[in-house]
Order: sequence, then structure tokens, then C-alpha cells
Amino acid sequence: MKILIIGNGAREHALTWAISQNPRCTKIYCSPGNAGTTELATNVDIDVTSNNEILEMCLLHSIDLVIVGPEKQFEQGLTNALKEKNILVFGPTMEASQLEASKSFTKNMCKHKKIPTGNYEIFSRVDDAKKFLREQPTPYVIKADGLAAGKGVLVSSDIKEADNFISSIFAGKIGTVKSKVIIEEYLEGKEMSVFFAIDKKTIKYIGSAQDYKRAFDHDRGPNTGGMGAFSPSPSLTKKILEKVLNKIIKPTVEYMKETGNEFSGILYAGLVLNNGEPKLIEYNVRFGDPECQALCVRLGAQIFDIYFSGAKNELSSLSINEACDSAITVIVAEKGYPKNPRSDCELNDIVDIKYNKALKIFHAGTYFKNNFLCNTGGRIFSFTVRSKNLKNARTIVYKALTKIENENIFYRTDIGTL
Repeated sequence: MKILIIGNGAREHALTWAISQNPRCTKIYCSPGNAGTTELATNVDIDVTSNNEILEMCLLHSIDLVIVGPEKQFEQGLTNALKEKNILVFGPTMEASQLEASKSFTKNMCKHKKIPTGNYEIFSRVDDAKKFLREQPTPYVIKADGLAAGKGVLVSSDIKEADNFISSIFAGKIGTVKSKVIIEEYLEGKEMSVFFAIDKKTIKYIGSAQDYKRAFDHDRGPNTGGMGAFSPSPSLTKKILEKVLNKIIKPTVEYMKETGNEFSGILYAGLVLNNGEPKLIEYNVRFGDPECQALCVRLGAQIFDIYFSGAKNELSSLSINEACDSAITVIVAEKGYPKNPRSDCELNDIVDIKYNKALKIFHAGTYFKNNFLCNTGGRIFSFTVRSKNLKNARTIVYKALTKIENENIFYRTDIGTL
């Protein structure tokens, strides 16, 4: 089968690596891809914000299955366009992608279906939001309503920082929707991410992870798209998973059917666990980055089976084997990330080092310039290791990272500490 993978991040490189191992996959195209995906696939530079260009690419190369990494393509209606042409894709329609693209949509759904989540208020006027904020206990939790590339949430006890964040949202500097702000109750507890594959008939659990959003060690610094993750989450017991399914996931799937926006695809539930009870923080309608990297090295070729079976509404007959092991991924980022990332840093010295064979290096936005490997933005590599347990995986990955002497990069040193 011929596969097209949309995206150019480490998530898409990891998906390419996993899918390339499945014998049913004969050819992979990545659009736009990166320097890492060139080793496994053919990169084709098209405008992925254009559904028409993606459709033309599919028809030109007789693509059998499209795999979408980023969330933006779902919001732009790519699934709708592909299904109209009978091209297989496993992902939500534009309407169903509101679960991620609109936090106010998801919050209102939670209220309607009594899904456990934090108390909240939604504001469409900057003055009203700031007035309400002053009546709330710290820390404040403020969210932009639309997509914001992982940077649309502020958790802070600083009223000035909170005010500036609200102003930035209404000014259109954060997120894609500048008319709404959500102010939420701060939820105490252990966070975790739980992933499901969902088609018209079946909800299938596929894995869990814990990620690290803050830029620096000990959860300090600004929010990022993610600085590392490990899988599985030790907090997710069988009993907790049953609660997540019955109290959160199944009511969500029911609501989407009731409103005519039936969900199909990867559903990523960001949760907080307190006293054995899970609450929903947010949904993503695709694999997270960097969680995907950790999940891919654990699931391997099964990733293809999940996407293919899901696209055909045949998940009920798919058996997913979650091995009794662990994986960790640590993000190597440019020093200015996330506020002022620089591009065009030379990176050959990093990839030329001889590392442990257990290490996988997934690229994010890298490219070649005059035979030099360079970056296009903040996050550059995901150093990823699968091993028998988290302690062993962590030892291998950080031993590899200490070999890097490039002054343009940084990484957190506490990924995988519980």
C-alpha cells in the first residue's frame, strides 16, 4: 500500500518509522516531511494548508491511505475532502475536530453530558474576563479557545502575567480564535494522557503517557509544545481506565453522535487524577507530540494497523499488543525556544555522534542546506528509547544526550522522574 503522511515534526518522523516496519506498507510519501523522513520515505513539498493540493498529490501517486499528524488539517476539513474522493483516512471531520479546535465546545459538551472536568466560565469581552479573574483563587488557569500549537494555556499565580495573556488572546496573538477566553478552576492531582482509537463501531484503548510542558527543569519557565514524555503512565490502573472510558470517553462519543458530528480517529484525553477520580483537562484529536514518539517505539508496526483498520471501521477485529516495557523521549530544542527560537543552526555534530543502538532520533522541521543539517524552529530532535523499564530507558537516553556539545541547544534533565 502507498501511504501519505502529512506533517514535518518528530511526531510524523516517528509515525513514518513505525509504519515503514509494516509489510503491508510498500511506499511512504511525507508532505512536507523533514531531513529525518528522507531516510524512510519520499518527501514531497506541497502546501498542506490546501486540501486541493493534498488531493492532487493523492491522485497523482495513487495513495491508498492518508495519515494526518497535525491538528490543523482536521480543522481545515481535510478528512471531509478525502472521504468525498473515497480516499482512506482515519481522523475526524472538520465538525468533529471541534473537540480540540474549540475548548468552549468541549466544555459545553462536558456540562451537557455531566463529564467530570474543572469549573469554568467563557468570556467574549476582555474587561469581563479580567474582572472575573480577580475574584478567583490562584493559580489562574486561562485558555485560548482555538488551536494554539500547544501554547494556548497559561497556569500562573501572577495577576499581571495573567492579564497580559488575556490581552494577547483578544489581540489575536495567541490561538486562532481571538473572541473567546476560558478561565478554569485549577485541578490538583497527577496529569496523564490516555489514547484511544475510535471508529463508528468501536472504542479501542491504545496507550498512555505523561508529558512535560514547561520549558525548564522542575516545571519552570513558559509553556511549550512539549519537552518530553514517557509511556506508559504508572497512574493508569485497570480500574482508572474503566472510569475514564465510562465517565469521559463513552459520553463524549455519544454526544458527538447525538449532535450529528460522529467522531472517528485518534482521541487523546488529557486528564488529571485526584483521589482515584479522573477529570478531563482537554482533548486532542490526534497523537500528541512528543507522546507519539514514545508510543510509536512501543507499538511499532501496529501503528499502521490502527490507522488502516480505523479508516475501514474495522477496529473491532484488531488486537493491539501493548508490551510490558517503557519508552522515554526527550526533546532537544534551540536555546531561544519557545519565545524566540532561531533557525538555521548547524546540527551535523549532533547526528554524527555514535550512540547506543537502542536510541532513535526523530527529527522536527530539519532540512539540509549545502550538506549541513539545519533547523527551521524551536524543537529539533526527539531522543527516544524503548527499554524493559523506565529507569533503564532514562539512563540510556541521558547518557546519549551528555555526548552533545552543540551550544545552540538545550533539553530538560528531569524527563521521566515521577
